[in-house]
This record gives sequence, C-alpha cells and structure tokens, in this order.
Amino acid sequence: MVETVSPKPTACLALADGTVFYGHGFGATGRCVAELCFNTAMTGYQEIMTDPSYAGQVVTFTFPHIGNTGVTPEDDETADPVAAGMVVKWDPTLASNWRATEELKSWLTRTGRIAIGGVDTRRLTRAIRQQGAPHVAMEYNPDGNFDLEALVAAARAWPGLEGMDLAKDVTCAQSYRWDEMRWAWPDGYSRQEDPKHKVVAIDYGAKRNILRCLASAGCDVTVLPATATSEEVLAHNPDGVFLSNGPGDPAATGEYAVPMIKDILDKTDLPVFGICLGHQMLALALGAKTTKMNHGHHGANHPVKEHGTGKVEITSMNHGFAVDAQTLPEGVEETHVSLFDGSNCGIRMKDRPVYSVQHHPEASPGPQDSFYLFERFAEAMAARKA
Repeated sequence: MVETVSPKPTACLALADGTVFYGHGFGATGRCVAELCFNTAMTGYQEIMTDPSYAGQVVTFTFPHIGNTGVTPEDDETADPVAAGMVVKWDPTLASNWRATEELKSWLTRTGRIAIGGVDTRRLTRAIRQQGAPHVAMEYNPDGNFDLEALVAAARAWPGLEGMDLAKDVTCAQSYRWDEMRWAWPDGYSRQEDPKHKVVAIDYGAKRNILRCLASAGCDVTVLPATATSEEVLAHNPDGVFLSNGPGDPAATGEYAVPMIKDILDKTDLPVFGICLGHQMLALALGAKTTKMNHGHHGANHPVKEHGTGKVEITSMNHGFAVDAQTLPEGVEETHVSLFDGSNCGIRMKDRPVYSVQHHPEASPGPQDSFYLFERFAEAMAARKA
C-alpha cells in the first residue's frame, strides 16, 4: 500500500515576526509554543527528541531523511520526548531497520509531540541563523483550519528561555542508582559489576548515555535531583561529583545550583566534572558569567579544539547559552574552544581536578572523539584515592 499525502496543509508554523510556514502534520494534534532551533545531525533524531536539554524548543532537522530508521526504546535518552516538536523537510517514510520497534509517526502520536513535514527547512534554517532563534507557535489540525493571528500572538507572548529554569521540570523526582553501561554488539547494554569509584551525578536533565559512559568508566553512579544540597551530596561519601547536561537559562538554574557547587568546592578536594548545563553551572560557581547565543549550537559535527594538545575533536552539541570566557576568574582557564565561532567549550581549575566541557562527549549518537573526558574523570578519582 502506497501512502498518499493530502496536498492541503494540515500543519502550520508561525514565527513571532509574522512569517508562516505550512506543511503536513503528523504525530499528535494540537498546538505548542516554544523557541525554534535547528539541528544538523544526520543520525539520532530519537536521541535528540528525548534529550532533556531540548525542553522548551521545537527542533528543525536540516537532514531530510528523518524517520527512516523508526524508533526503539533502547535509544531513548529519557522516558518520553522532551523537545516540544519537530520540523522536517520530507514526511517520514516507513521505517527500515532491524532494531526498530515502532514508526516515528505513531511514537510521536503516542507521546503527545507535534510534528510538521513538507517545510523548506533550508529557508527556515537561514532565517534562524540570520535573525536568531525565534519564538514560534506550531499547530497540527487535520482539518487545515488555522487562526493565524492567534498563532502569531501566541508566539509573541511566549516569554522565551532567558530567565527560565527548566532543570526543575526535567530532573528526577528522587535519587536512584545507575549501573547500565554503553551499548555494545552483540549483547546490547550490560551492567557495571565491578565499579572502582563512587560518583554522585546531579541531574539537571541527564541523558541516559552520559550515565552509561560514567558506568563504563568504572563508576558506581548515584543520581540526585537538581535541587540537591551539598549535605545530601556529601552524605553519599563520593569519590567525585558529576554535573549533568540540561535545559533553560543557566543563570536561573544557578540560583539553587551554584551555592551547592560552591560549597562542594570549598569543603572538599573532590574531582568535579560538568557537561553542557553542568559546565555552565560550574563556570557560574567559579565566578564567570553566561550569555544567550544568537542561535546556539545544535548538531553532531561541531569542531572543538583542545588548547593543551592542539587536537581538534568533532563533537555533538546542544546549547543556546555559552560561558563568557572573558569573565573567567584568576585560577581558571579555558581548555576548549569552538572552531565555528570561537565560543568557549571547556574550562578547568589550574590547581585542582575540576573541569567541564560544553559539548556532549558521550557519543550518542556520535561522534566518539571526546569519550576520553570520562576516563580523565576516573583517573582523577583514582589519583585522589592513591
């Protein structure tokens, strides 16, 4: 049976400046309002949609073949999609992959996420790059009837990510243990049965594959909510503290996260490792500042240079805020920089094993150039105990 697509638009994407894009809706019906970003990754649409760092955002995929490998629960970064919606060039075709357990369309419908296909994503991406990440309202209505004035008004009324603390919305409700390691052929996911280091991971919106990488590096991981206090962290007697990725404005999350991190740094000599929002939290705790980017970095092909070695890594990124390297205090140095725009991608304390990176080194869906950062964290904990 050949699937046909109605020529009548059934979905609409309205930007706050009044620009309107029409297309074919799929997934859940209804309306969502969010910030619009674009992602340049060629694989991993399921990991992107379930990455908690995308809370409050609709994702435009620049690669046109979205949906052709279906979905599988093994690839979820959290239980359900967190991104508000998706925009694609071509309507998804039937899945063709031995690991697929469900079609992208039915998965989005079941999990309540709106999507629109048939959009000129190149034009949309150019608009985002030139004008900055816009506020949008997106609606899927099978009848094809849209109140454009109401959609534009909703986009304009949305407050935006600046000043918005979203980590509280995506963090875990209570602490839990994690021992699952990275996926490997042919057994899939295995368990860490001989951990060497106790790690407390602060969940600002942690991806499962980041926790798997910690387990694969020899860590016994206990995950605590974003609002955990230093007393709660230290009660676990950890060998190291990990600060996870997450969504929203780091300055807003920092209202409660920064005092905890400062306390850990003041009272202990524990190794500390941060990724993405965790990187920004550490920078704020050390006295630096963060800024909102024009359109952010979202993709799996971002070149990052490590100053110490001169090595260039191709990395996976997802962030709309950045650490201002000009505000780094004495005793803290920049370790990594984006070769796209020169923005900060890593910092470390000069005299302690405390460091963080802006990119996602867990290689899910890829690339794997930066996995050494987890091993460096494990080595720092081993050195401290020695």
